[in-house]
Amino acid sequence: MIQRHIDDQLKEAVRILRAGGVILYPTDTIWGIGCDATNNQAVERIFDIKNRPTSKSMIVLIDNVAKTSIYVDDMPDVAWDLVEYATEPLTVIYQRGKNLASNVINEDGSIAIRVTKEDISSSLCRMLGRPLVSTSANLSGEPTANTFASISDKIKQSVDYIVPFRQNEKNTPLPSRIIKLNNDGVFKTIR
Repeated sequence: MIQRHIDDQLKEAVRILRAGGVILYPTDTIWGIGCDATNNQAVERIFDIKNRPTSKSMIVLIDNVAKTSIYVDDMPDVAWDLVEYATEPLTVIYQRGKNLASNVINEDGSIAIRVTKEDISSSLCRMLGRPLVSTSANLSGEPTANTFASISDKIKQSVDYIVPFRQNEKNTPLPSRIIKLNNDGVFKTIR
């Protein structure tokens, strides 16, 4: 019965995502504002909700490292090992994104992708069949909301659906580690 309830809640989130909606959801790091990362209008709504300049790129979540090649023009061999053996959430900035909303790809053509291993965000990606935008649940320039309780009411009221799981957690997870990976396999740590 519990699993059925969880499945119903995730199906509702996916229905809203497919309709171009924006959700608030827990990830493998902090709570995120998300949408279908292939939908330009939905991505634009997130920029509006956060009052974020469109020149600032956002992270995209996928549920399986094998899907990276669908959204990245050239995936250096070292990327497979970096992602597979990461012991903490790892976001990789690849040089050339593709098959995503144009406004989720950075002005220089790069795209930040993280393979999520957390149950809820991974299930949402899998059920949607597309990547999810994952940007921190705060207004641009304000401190990151590390728990659901610390997310502003303005953000909560601006989204179409709030995934009703993990809302009572008190731990304050950290954002992911970020590395920038060149096509030649050379990478540098950003955060």
